Amino acid sequence: QVQLVESGGGLVQAGGSLRLSCGASGTFFNIRDMGWYRQAPGKQRELVATITSGGSTNYADYVKGRFTISRDNAKNTVFLQMNALKLEDTAVYYCNADVRLIYGNVRAYWGQGTQVTVSS
Repeated sequence: QVQLVESGGGLVQAGGSLRLSCGASGTFFNIRDMGWYRQAPGKQRELVATITSGGSTNYADYVKGRFTISRDNAKNTVFLQMNALKLEDTAVYYCNADVRLIYGNVRAYWGQGTQVTVSS
């Protein structure tokens, strides 16, 4: 079984910063792409950023230049540094990982989510 556990959410004023972390645990072969998604009340879950095992990154236009995704492959952990936060960044942030299991198949896993609230 594979588990993703997020941490680092909280309440911050507009213009402030937060750093999210997500660690994977369990039995698996390796982790391919990892990413962060978010879901605001009444809205669909949307992409924030992704990163490959080789470090290539992809960002949604609405976070480019403000958010930075990174990962530590040795610790099976992905990070999201969020700067210049805006009110519209308020959402539950979810970690996602494409995990290659020991039998060779790849399965997507999600974390439980961490709340990020940006206040004025």
